[in-house]
Amino acid sequence: MVERVMLMGHGPTPVPSRLVAAAYRDEQEAADKVVRLGSGVDVCLFASPVPYDFARKAGVLTMPATYVPLNGAALQGALLRAALDERYDPARVSIDVLGRAEVEEAYSEISLGTEHVHLREEAAGPGTLAAFHERLWRRGITTVAMTCVHATAERMEMAGVPTIRVRPTGAAIRSSLQTAALLGAHHRLEESQLVVVLVDVPTLRETPRRVTPRYWRDELKLSLHRMLLQEAHRMNALVSPVDDHSYLVTATRGSIAAATDGFRTPPFVDRAREELGLTIEVGIGMGRTAHEAETHARAALARSQTSQRAQGFALDRDGRALVPAPRTPPRPQQQPKAKGLEILARLAEKFEQEGSDADGDGQPLIVDAETAGRMLGVTPRTARRLLRTLVEEGLAWPLPPNRTPQPGRPRQLYRLIVEKLGPQSKAAT
Repeated sequence: MVERVMLMGHGPTPVPSRLVAAAYRDEQEAADKVVRLGSGVDVCLFASPVPYDFARKAGVLTMPATYVPLNGAALQGALLRAALDERYDPARVSIDVLGRAEVEEAYSEISLGTEHVHLREEAAGPGTLAAFHERLWRRGITTVAMTCVHATAERMEMAGVPTIRVRPTGAAIRSSLQTAALLGAHHRLEESQLVVVLVDVPTLRETPRRVTPRYWRDELKLSLHRMLLQEAHRMNALVSPVDDHSYLVTATRGSIAAATDGFRTPPFVDRAREELGLTIEVGIGMGRTAHEAETHARAALARSQTSQRAQGFALDRDGRALVPAPRTPPRPQQQPKAKGLEILARLAEKFEQEGSDADGDGQPLIVDAETAGRMLGVTPRTARRLLRTLVEEGLAWPLPPNRTPQPGRPRQLYRLIVEKLGPQSKAAT
Protein backbone atom coordinates (compact mmCIF):
# COMPACT_ATOMS: atom_id res chain seq x y z
CA MET A 1 0.00 0.00 0.00
CA VAL A 2 2.81 2.42 0.87
CA GLU A 3 4.55 1.56 -2.40
CA ARG A 4 1.32 2.21 -4.28
CA VAL A 5 0.96 5.65 -2.70
CA MET A 6 4.60 6.47 -3.49
CA LEU A 7 4.19 5.48 -7.16
CA MET A 8 1.04 7.59 -7.52
CA GLY A 9 2.79 10.55 -5.92
CA HIS A 10 5.49 10.39 -8.60
CA GLY A 11 3.10 9.49 -11.42
CA PRO A 12 2.09 11.46 -14.53
CA THR A 13 0.71 14.27 -12.33
CA PRO A 14 3.24 14.37 -9.48
CA VAL A 15 2.32 15.93 -6.18
CA PRO A 16 4.43 19.08 -5.49
CA SER A 17 6.20 17.60 -2.48
CA ARG A 18 8.89 15.13 -1.47
CA LEU A 19 7.47 11.82 -0.29
CA VAL A 20 9.15 9.80 2.46
CA ALA A 21 8.11 6.14 2.69
CA ALA A 22 7.60 4.62 6.16
CA ALA A 23 6.32 1.06 5.66
CA TYR A 24 5.32 -1.28 8.48
CA ARG A 25 4.08 -4.84 8.93
CA ASP A 26 1.51 -4.01 11.62
CA GLU A 27 -0.72 -0.92 11.79
CA GLN A 28 0.12 -0.55 15.50
CA GLU A 29 3.70 0.35 14.50
CA ALA A 30 2.48 3.64 13.00
CA ALA A 31 3.07 5.63 16.22
CA ASP A 32 6.71 4.51 16.36
CA LYS A 33 7.19 5.50 12.71
CA VAL A 34 5.87 9.00 13.43
CA VAL A 35 8.23 9.38 16.40
CA ARG A 36 11.22 8.28 14.29
CA LEU A 37 10.41 10.75 11.52
CA GLY A 38 9.94 13.55 14.05
CA SER A 39 10.31 17.03 12.62
CA GLY A 40 11.66 15.66 9.35
CA VAL A 41 8.22 15.82 7.71
CA ASP A 42 5.60 18.55 7.38
CA VAL A 43 2.56 16.26 7.21
CA CYS A 44 1.76 12.55 7.71
CA LEU A 45 -0.39 10.63 5.22
CA PHE A 46 -1.53 7.28 6.64
CA ALA A 47 -2.50 4.39 4.40
CA SER A 48 -5.87 3.99 6.13
CA PRO A 49 -7.80 5.34 9.13
CA VAL A 50 -6.48 2.48 11.31
CA PRO A 51 -2.81 3.55 11.67
CA TYR A 52 -3.95 7.17 11.89
CA ASP A 53 -6.16 6.28 14.84
CA PHE A 54 -3.33 4.42 16.61
CA ALA A 55 -0.95 7.38 16.13
CA ARG A 56 -3.59 9.88 17.28
CA LYS A 57 -4.38 7.92 20.45
CA ALA A 58 -0.65 7.60 21.21
CA GLY A 59 -0.39 11.41 21.19
CA VAL A 60 2.57 11.54 18.80
CA LEU A 61 1.00 13.66 16.05
CA THR A 62 2.71 17.04 16.41
CA MET A 63 2.22 17.88 12.74
CA PRO A 64 -0.82 17.89 10.39
CA ALA A 65 -2.01 14.41 9.43
CA THR A 66 -4.58 12.78 7.18
CA TYR A 67 -5.31 9.30 5.80
CA VAL A 68 -6.54 7.50 2.69
CA PRO A 69 -10.27 6.83 3.24
CA LEU A 70 -11.72 3.33 2.87
CA ASN A 71 -15.40 4.21 2.72
CA GLY A 72 -17.50 4.91 -0.36
CA ALA A 73 -15.96 3.49 -3.53
CA ALA A 74 -13.46 1.32 -1.61
CA LEU A 75 -16.24 -0.51 0.25
CA GLN A 76 -18.38 -0.76 -2.88
CA GLY A 77 -15.42 -2.30 -4.71
CA ALA A 78 -15.15 -4.96 -2.00
CA LEU A 79 -18.90 -5.61 -2.24
CA LEU A 80 -18.59 -6.00 -6.01
CA ARG A 81 -15.83 -8.59 -5.62
CA ALA A 82 -18.05 -10.46 -3.14
CA ALA A 83 -21.03 -10.35 -5.54
CA LEU A 84 -18.94 -11.77 -8.39
CA ASP A 85 -18.02 -14.81 -6.29
CA GLU A 86 -20.94 -17.23 -6.04
CA ARG A 87 -19.71 -18.49 -2.65
CA TYR A 88 -20.36 -15.14 -0.97
CA ASP A 89 -23.51 -13.21 -0.15
CA PRO A 90 -22.82 -9.44 0.09
CA ALA A 91 -25.80 -9.07 2.41
CA ARG A 92 -24.27 -11.47 4.99
CA VAL A 93 -20.79 -10.16 5.78
CA SER A 94 -18.75 -8.85 8.68
CA ILE A 95 -16.92 -5.52 8.35
CA ASP A 96 -14.37 -3.90 10.65
CA VAL A 97 -13.18 -0.33 11.32
CA LEU A 98 -15.71 1.47 9.08
CA GLY A 99 -18.54 3.41 10.73
CA ARG A 100 -22.16 2.33 10.56
CA ALA A 101 -23.24 5.46 8.69
CA GLU A 102 -20.58 4.85 6.02
CA VAL A 103 -21.61 1.22 5.58
CA GLU A 104 -25.34 2.00 5.43
CA GLU A 105 -24.72 4.71 2.83
CA ALA A 106 -22.68 2.35 0.62
CA TYR A 107 -25.32 -0.40 0.87
CA SER A 108 -28.21 1.97 0.18
CA GLU A 109 -26.54 3.15 -3.03
CA ILE A 110 -26.61 -0.42 -4.38
CA SER A 111 -30.09 -1.17 -2.95
CA LEU A 112 -28.97 -3.73 -0.35
CA GLY A 113 -30.12 -3.99 3.24
CA THR A 114 -27.79 -4.12 6.24
CA GLU A 115 -29.92 -6.32 8.54
CA HIS A 116 -27.39 -9.18 8.38
CA VAL A 117 -24.25 -7.04 8.18
CA HIS A 118 -22.14 -7.20 11.36
CA LEU A 119 -19.84 -4.29 12.21
CA ARG A 120 -16.98 -3.63 14.59
CA GLU A 121 -16.43 0.11 14.25
CA GLU A 122 -13.63 0.73 16.73
CA ALA A 123 -10.05 -0.07 15.74
CA ALA A 124 -8.27 -2.85 17.62
CA GLY A 125 -5.33 -5.18 17.32
CA PRO A 126 -5.18 -7.65 14.41
CA GLY A 127 -5.91 -10.63 16.69
CA THR A 128 -9.03 -9.03 18.17
CA LEU A 129 -10.44 -8.13 14.75
CA ALA A 130 -9.63 -11.57 13.33
CA ALA A 131 -11.44 -13.24 16.25
CA PHE A 132 -14.50 -11.06 15.60
CA HIS A 133 -14.70 -12.14 11.94
CA GLU A 134 -13.80 -15.80 12.51
CA ARG A 135 -16.40 -16.30 15.25
CA LEU A 136 -19.22 -15.04 13.02
CA TRP A 137 -18.10 -17.09 10.00
CA ARG A 138 -17.69 -20.38 11.91
CA ARG A 139 -21.18 -19.97 13.37
CA GLY A 140 -22.57 -19.63 9.82
CA ILE A 141 -23.83 -16.10 10.41
CA THR A 142 -21.66 -14.55 7.67
CA THR A 143 -20.33 -15.81 4.34
CA VAL A 144 -17.21 -13.63 4.08
CA ALA A 145 -15.17 -11.19 6.18
CA MET A 146 -14.30 -7.71 4.89
CA THR A 147 -11.35 -6.15 6.67
CA CYS A 148 -9.50 -2.84 6.38
CA VAL A 149 -6.46 -4.13 8.31
CA HIS A 150 -3.66 -5.89 6.44
CA ALA A 151 -2.42 -7.92 9.44
CA THR A 152 -5.97 -9.06 10.20
CA ALA A 153 -6.42 -10.29 6.63
CA GLU A 154 -3.20 -12.30 6.85
CA ARG A 155 -4.35 -14.00 10.06
CA MET A 156 -7.77 -14.92 8.70
CA GLU A 157 -6.36 -16.23 5.44
CA MET A 158 -4.03 -18.51 7.40
CA ALA A 159 -7.02 -19.71 9.45
CA GLY A 160 -9.01 -20.48 6.30
CA VAL A 161 -11.64 -17.77 6.78
CA PRO A 162 -12.93 -16.31 3.47
CA THR A 163 -11.58 -12.77 3.39
CA ILE A 164 -11.91 -9.75 1.13
CA ARG A 165 -9.65 -6.78 1.78
CA VAL A 166 -11.15 -3.29 1.58
CA ARG A 167 -8.61 -1.44 -0.57
CA PRO A 168 -8.69 2.26 -1.43
CA THR A 169 -9.31 3.30 -5.00
CA GLY A 170 -6.74 5.15 -7.09
CA ALA A 171 -8.93 8.25 -7.04
CA ALA A 172 -9.01 8.19 -3.23
CA ILE A 173 -5.21 7.91 -3.06
CA ARG A 174 -4.71 10.81 -5.48
CA SER A 175 -7.20 12.96 -3.58
CA SER A 176 -5.50 12.14 -0.26
CA LEU A 177 -2.10 13.02 -1.70
CA GLN A 178 -3.41 16.40 -2.83
CA THR A 179 -4.98 16.98 0.59
CA ALA A 180 -1.70 16.08 2.31
CA ALA A 181 0.22 18.41 0.02
CA LEU A 182 -2.13 21.28 0.86
CA LEU A 183 -1.83 20.56 4.59
CA GLY A 184 1.96 20.46 4.28
CA ALA A 185 2.06 23.76 2.36
CA HIS A 186 -0.15 25.39 4.99
CA HIS A 187 2.11 24.01 7.71
CA ARG A 188 5.16 25.47 5.93
CA LEU A 189 3.47 28.87 5.71
CA GLU A 190 2.54 28.67 9.37
CA GLU A 191 6.14 27.81 10.29
CA SER A 192 7.37 30.93 8.45
CA GLN A 193 4.85 33.15 10.23
CA LEU A 194 6.34 36.23 11.91
CA VAL A 195 6.90 35.94 15.67
CA VAL A 196 8.01 38.66 18.08
CA VAL A 197 9.56 37.84 21.47
CA LEU A 198 9.61 40.60 24.09
CA VAL A 199 12.25 40.11 26.80
CA ASP A 200 11.92 42.21 29.95
CA VAL A 201 14.50 42.44 32.79
CA PRO A 202 12.88 43.57 36.06
CA THR A 203 16.32 44.06 37.66
CA LEU A 204 17.20 46.84 35.19
CA ARG A 205 14.07 48.86 35.86
CA GLU A 206 14.77 52.13 37.70
CA THR A 207 12.42 53.01 40.54
CA PRO A 208 12.48 55.93 43.00
CA ARG A 209 13.44 53.53 45.77
CA ARG A 210 16.10 51.62 43.81
CA VAL A 211 18.88 53.38 41.96
CA THR A 212 21.69 51.07 40.86
CA PRO A 213 25.20 52.21 39.85
CA ARG A 214 25.35 53.04 36.15
CA TYR A 215 28.52 51.04 35.48
CA TRP A 216 26.86 47.91 36.96
CA ARG A 217 23.76 48.41 34.80
CA ASP A 218 25.85 48.89 31.65
CA GLU A 219 27.90 45.77 32.33
CA LEU A 220 24.76 43.72 32.96
CA LYS A 221 23.04 45.03 29.83
CA LEU A 222 26.12 44.24 27.75
CA SER A 223 26.31 40.67 29.08
CA LEU A 224 22.59 40.09 28.54
CA HIS A 225 22.71 41.54 25.04
CA ARG A 226 25.63 39.25 24.18
CA MET A 227 23.75 36.22 25.47
CA LEU A 228 20.60 37.13 23.51
CA LEU A 229 22.64 37.57 20.33
CA GLN A 230 24.17 34.12 20.75
CA GLU A 231 20.78 32.50 21.29
CA ALA A 232 19.21 34.47 18.44
CA HIS A 233 21.99 33.38 16.09
CA ARG A 234 20.99 29.74 16.69
CA MET A 235 17.40 30.44 15.70
CA ASN A 236 18.18 32.88 12.83
CA ALA A 237 16.52 35.73 14.72
CA LEU A 238 17.18 39.46 15.09
CA VAL A 239 17.71 41.20 18.47
CA SER A 240 17.16 44.92 19.07
CA PRO A 241 16.99 46.86 22.38
CA VAL A 242 13.70 48.62 23.11
CA ASP A 243 14.63 50.61 26.22
CA ASP A 244 16.86 50.28 29.28
CA HIS A 245 15.23 47.08 30.50
CA SER A 246 13.70 45.25 27.49
CA TYR A 247 14.66 43.73 24.14
CA LEU A 248 12.78 42.71 21.00
CA VAL A 249 13.59 39.44 19.23
CA THR A 250 12.13 38.94 15.73
CA ALA A 251 12.01 35.38 14.34
CA THR A 252 9.74 32.84 12.66
CA ARG A 253 7.31 30.48 14.32
CA GLY A 254 9.30 27.42 13.23
CA SER A 255 12.58 28.65 14.74
CA ILE A 256 10.94 29.69 18.03
CA ALA A 257 9.02 26.41 18.26
CA ALA A 258 12.28 24.47 17.92
CA ALA A 259 13.96 26.55 20.63
CA THR A 260 11.05 26.25 23.08
CA ASP A 261 10.13 22.58 22.65
CA GLY A 262 6.97 23.54 20.79
CA PHE A 263 6.18 26.57 23.01
CA ARG A 264 6.39 24.49 26.18
CA THR A 265 9.29 26.35 27.82
CA PRO A 266 10.00 30.12 27.61
CA PRO A 267 13.15 30.99 25.64
CA PHE A 268 16.27 32.60 27.17
CA VAL A 269 14.99 32.20 30.75
CA ASP A 270 17.07 29.22 31.87
CA ARG A 271 20.37 30.46 30.41
CA ALA A 272 19.91 33.96 31.86
CA ARG A 273 19.33 32.47 35.30
CA GLU A 274 22.28 30.04 35.11
CA GLU A 275 24.92 32.32 33.56
CA LEU A 276 23.93 35.81 34.72
CA GLY A 277 21.83 35.11 37.79
CA LEU A 278 19.02 37.14 36.21
CA THR A 279 15.30 36.54 36.28
CA ILE A 280 13.81 37.67 32.98
CA GLU A 281 10.22 37.74 31.79
CA VAL A 282 9.22 36.71 28.27
CA GLY A 283 6.18 37.24 26.08
CA ILE A 284 5.73 35.77 22.59
CA GLY A 285 3.30 37.16 20.04
CA MET A 286 2.26 36.18 16.53
CA GLY A 287 0.37 38.21 14.02
CA ARG A 288 -0.37 39.06 10.41
CA THR A 289 1.84 42.15 10.65
CA ALA A 290 4.89 43.11 12.73
CA HIS A 291 2.82 45.62 14.70
CA GLU A 292 0.14 43.02 15.49
CA ALA A 293 2.77 40.49 16.56
CA GLU A 294 4.44 43.02 18.88
CA THR A 295 1.08 43.97 20.38
CA HIS A 296 0.35 40.31 21.13
CA ALA A 297 3.87 39.90 22.58
CA ARG A 298 3.27 42.75 25.02
CA ALA A 299 -0.10 41.26 25.98
CA ALA A 300 1.55 37.87 26.53
CA LEU A 301 4.26 39.49 28.67
CA ALA A 302 1.64 41.20 30.83
CA ARG A 303 -0.21 37.90 31.11
CA SER A 304 2.92 36.00 32.22
CA GLN A 305 3.78 38.72 34.76
CA THR A 306 0.39 38.44 36.45
CA SER A 307 0.04 34.64 36.21
CA GLN A 308 1.90 32.02 38.20
CA ARG A 309 1.47 29.37 35.50
CA ALA A 310 4.30 28.43 33.17
CA GLN A 311 1.98 28.26 30.16
CA GLY A 312 0.37 31.25 28.53
CA PHE A 313 3.58 33.14 27.67
CA ALA A 314 2.69 32.95 23.93
CA LEU A 315 -0.32 34.30 22.02
CA ASP A 316 -1.29 33.22 18.51
CA ARG A 317 -2.19 35.59 15.71
CA ASP A 318 -5.77 35.81 16.99
CA GLY A 319 -4.55 36.86 20.46
CA ARG A 320 -5.42 33.55 22.11
CA ALA A 321 -3.11 31.83 24.57
CA LEU A 322 -1.09 29.10 22.87
CA VAL A 323 -1.06 26.18 25.32
CA PRO A 324 0.39 23.12 23.55
CA ALA A 325 -0.56 19.59 24.43
CA PRO A 326 1.76 17.84 26.91
CA ARG A 327 4.57 15.90 25.33
CA THR A 328 4.03 12.14 25.40
CA PRO A 329 7.14 10.49 26.87
CA PRO A 330 8.76 8.03 24.46
CA ARG A 331 8.10 4.41 25.26
CA PRO A 332 11.16 2.62 26.60
CA GLN A 333 12.69 0.18 24.17
CA GLN A 334 11.94 -3.36 25.19
CA GLN A 335 14.89 -5.60 25.87
CA PRO A 336 14.87 -9.06 24.28
CA LYS A 337 13.51 -11.71 26.60
CA ALA A 338 15.62 -14.61 27.78
CA LYS A 339 13.47 -17.11 25.84
CA GLY A 340 14.09 -15.36 22.54
CA LEU A 341 17.83 -15.15 23.16
CA GLU A 342 17.88 -18.84 24.03
CA ILE A 343 16.13 -19.80 20.77
CA LEU A 344 18.48 -17.58 18.77
CA ALA A 345 21.54 -19.08 20.49
CA ARG A 346 20.34 -22.65 19.76
CA LEU A 347 19.81 -21.86 16.08
CA ALA A 348 23.23 -20.21 15.82
CA GLU A 349 24.79 -23.26 17.51
CA LYS A 350 23.08 -25.62 15.05
CA PHE A 351 24.38 -23.60 12.11
CA GLU A 352 27.88 -23.87 13.54
CA GLN A 353 27.58 -27.62 14.16
CA GLU A 354 26.36 -28.22 10.62
CA GLY A 355 29.44 -26.46 9.29
CA SER A 356 27.68 -23.40 7.89
CA ASP A 357 30.20 -20.58 7.63
CA ALA A 358 27.72 -18.04 6.36
CA ASP A 359 27.94 -15.85 9.43
CA GLY A 360 31.66 -16.22 9.66
CA ASP A 361 32.06 -14.84 6.13
CA GLY A 362 29.84 -11.89 6.98
CA GLN A 363 26.81 -13.47 5.29
CA PRO A 364 23.51 -13.50 7.22
CA LEU A 365 21.97 -16.63 8.71
CA ILE A 366 18.65 -17.22 6.94
CA VAL A 367 16.10 -19.89 7.89
CA ASP A 368 12.51 -20.84 7.24
CA ALA A 369 10.03 -22.69 9.43
CA GLU A 370 11.02 -26.14 8.10
CA THR A 371 14.76 -25.55 8.63
CA ALA A 372 14.23 -24.04 12.08
CA GLY A 373 11.95 -26.93 13.06
CA ARG A 374 14.56 -29.48 12.04
CA MET A 375 17.29 -27.67 13.99
CA LEU A 376 15.17 -27.21 17.11
CA GLY A 377 13.48 -30.61 16.98
CA VAL A 378 9.93 -29.21 16.74
CA THR A 379 7.18 -29.19 14.15
CA PRO A 380 7.20 -26.52 11.41
CA ARG A 381 4.09 -24.98 12.96
CA THR A 382 5.82 -24.58 16.33
CA ALA A 383 8.96 -23.31 14.59
CA ARG A 384 6.88 -20.71 12.75
CA ARG A 385 5.52 -19.47 16.08
CA LEU A 386 9.03 -19.36 17.58
CA LEU A 387 10.33 -17.38 14.61
CA ARG A 388 7.50 -14.87 15.05
CA THR A 389 8.58 -14.56 18.69
CA LEU A 390 12.10 -13.70 17.53
CA VAL A 391 10.67 -11.03 15.20
CA GLU A 392 8.60 -9.48 17.99
CA GLU A 393 11.69 -9.31 20.24
CA GLY A 394 13.87 -7.79 17.53
CA LEU A 395 16.05 -10.89 17.14
CA ALA A 396 15.05 -11.70 13.54
CA TRP A 397 13.90 -9.89 10.42
CA PRO A 398 11.15 -11.27 8.16
CA LEU A 399 12.30 -11.28 4.54
CA PRO A 400 10.05 -11.10 1.45
CA PRO A 401 8.37 -14.49 0.80
CA ASN A 402 10.31 -16.80 -1.52
CA ARG A 403 7.79 -17.22 -4.33
CA THR A 404 8.08 -20.41 -6.39
CA PRO A 405 6.17 -21.74 -9.43
CA GLN A 406 4.74 -24.55 -7.27
CA PRO A 407 1.24 -24.04 -5.82
CA GLY A 408 0.73 -23.34 -2.15
CA ARG A 409 1.81 -20.71 0.30
CA PRO A 410 5.22 -19.14 -0.51
CA ARG A 411 8.09 -19.94 1.84
CA GLN A 412 8.66 -17.21 4.48
CA LEU A 413 12.33 -16.59 5.21
CA TYR A 414 13.81 -14.99 8.34
CA ARG A 415 17.21 -13.39 8.83
CA LEU A 416 18.61 -14.21 12.29
CA ILE A 417 20.21 -11.21 14.01
CA VAL A 418 22.99 -13.11 15.76
CA GLU A 419 24.70 -9.80 16.57
CA LYS A 420 22.23 -9.46 19.45
CA LEU A 421 23.88 -12.42 21.15
CA GLY A 422 27.10 -10.48 21.79
CA PRO A 423 30.67 -11.83 21.71
CA GLN A 424 30.35 -13.72 24.99
CA SER A 425 27.13 -15.45 23.98
CA LYS A 426 28.59 -16.41 20.59
CA ALA A 427 31.61 -17.92 22.32
CA ALA A 428 29.31 -19.87 24.65
CA THR A 429 27.40 -21.33 21.70
